[in-house]
Amino acid sequence: MYKLLIADDEALVREAIKEQMKWAELGFECVADCEDGAVALEKVEQLRPDVVLTDICMPFMDGLDLTREISLKYPNTKVIILTGFDDFEYAQQAVKLKACDFVLKPVTASELSKVFAKVKEEMDQEFKTKKDFDLLRRQLNESLPLLKERFLERMVTSPVAKAEMDERFEFFGIEWAGPYFVELAVDIDDFAMDGQAPTEKSKELLRFAVYNIAQEIAAELKGAVVFRTREEKVLALLSGANPEQLIDTAYGIGERLSQAVASYLPLTVSVGIGHCCHTLDNIVHAHQSALSALDYRFLLGKNEVISITDMERRQKSAPLPAVEWEKQLSTKVKTGTEHEIKELIERIFAALRENYYTMETCTIYIQRLVLTLMHTVNELDGDVSAVFGPGTNPLTDVNKYLTLDEIERWMQDVCRRAVRTVMSVREHFSTDQVAKAQEYVKQNFQDAELSLKTVCKHVSMSTSYFSTLFKSHTGKTFIEYVTQVRMEKAKELLKLTQLKSYEIAYQVGFNDPHYFSLTFKKYTGDTPTEFRQKTIGEEATGRLSASDET
Repeated sequence: MYKLLIADDEALVREAIKEQMKWAELGFECVADCEDGAVALEKVEQLRPDVVLTDICMPFMDGLDLTREISLKYPNTKVIILTGFDDFEYAQQAVKLKACDFVLKPVTASELSKVFAKVKEEMDQEFKTKKDFDLLRRQLNESLPLLKERFLERMVTSPVAKAEMDERFEFFGIEWAGPYFVELAVDIDDFAMDGQAPTEKSKELLRFAVYNIAQEIAAELKGAVVFRTREEKVLALLSGANPEQLIDTAYGIGERLSQAVASYLPLTVSVGIGHCCHTLDNIVHAHQSALSALDYRFLLGKNEVISITDMERRQKSAPLPAVEWEKQLSTKVKTGTEHEIKELIERIFAALRENYYTMETCTIYIQRLVLTLMHTVNELDGDVSAVFGPGTNPLTDVNKYLTLDEIERWMQDVCRRAVRTVMSVREHFSTDQVAKAQEYVKQNFQDAELSLKTVCKHVSMSTSYFSTLFKSHTGKTFIEYVTQVRMEKAKELLKLTQLKSYEIAYQVGFNDPHYFSLTFKKYTGDTPTEFRQKTIGEEATGRLSASDET
């Protein structure tokens, strides 16, 4: 309901307008009626009506002066002029004074209703527009922090025109303390939540807590801004007039931030400090160098404040023996022990640390080692998934870890599993080959030409390796095993047949019956004849005993 004030020096006119108009249906409430302009102005000041319906000719202050005062002091209040035909020129002046409409006397209730319906429609639209504008302004104010962050993120990642920078700095209220700039890149190392996996909500709360701590520390400095990136990093951009002092300040801020986070939150952060740049034209380089410094967490470990300048001084340019590492790794997996491969991995990772290579370079070296490991296990018919885990991509698994220490522990684990897998494959293969050789001997013991060489050819092994392998699996040398097979067959023939000793010798692979007899006596303690006689005697004794029992 809009408030209406009526000003007219004729009481009958005022009463007629008040009584004959259905103001409530039109959306208005008549809050006052006045007989002159001076009183009307006082009422306007008190009641703040939305619309003033006023006559032009009134004592003390006419309608034009009243309109002028209202337009100056209360520009949102609308004025409708009531005028006679003779006062038309005054009405024109009223329009110039921004009166929204004028009505010629005499006026009917119907005509006045149309005027006020039109005014209400205008005010409704203005109210809606104002409401929408207020909403937009409120939304803008609420969005200012995010808009500021997105602009600053764009500024440090891609070139922005100076004119736009200056305009945005003014809009966001950013003031710099000098022409030199340095960036600190802050990243959470990991979320330690008493051994429990943190929820996304708790992670977001912790990120916001780190951001708040950074803001509080930076707020003590002039010309410093703190903002977050879409990659969940916190960036602090510091400015100053002296580059050396600015770098010292950055170190101090980084140390204070690291200590404060570790003290108040269940986590740690790493801080990268980039190059100091002169003017914002080079701010992209300052940002990239800060991220590069942060990447050295990969080598130095977590909870560190790392300067890109320091790391560049330490970095060596000597190439590492990658090919030699790959050869040694393959050899150790094939024939080495778990201890030997552990020592090799320790040497490799120590060399990576000593040379202070970038994370990208270290990752390339490590991925080459992973490829060698995969190829070696595959080459020996091993199960790669048993080494690296099912459904994984070892080459991308490397990127899951933040530090070289973590990757080294992972590499030690997979190399240990690789050695065990290969040993298992080798053991299974060896068992199969020895069994194959034993079966071959059992099928061919009658052949006098049966030898170590013929069996090794059958199982595709060298004689020296096969001899060692055979002894480790059976506990006997190859000759001892062949002799055992032949002698056991000879014993069987002596028991079950009437074949002559020399005939048996030929059947079990001996060309020389005399050598057969010597070998048999050495194996059993009896000559073939003695063994047969003992066997016959034992059988007779057994039959006699069975007869006595009967």
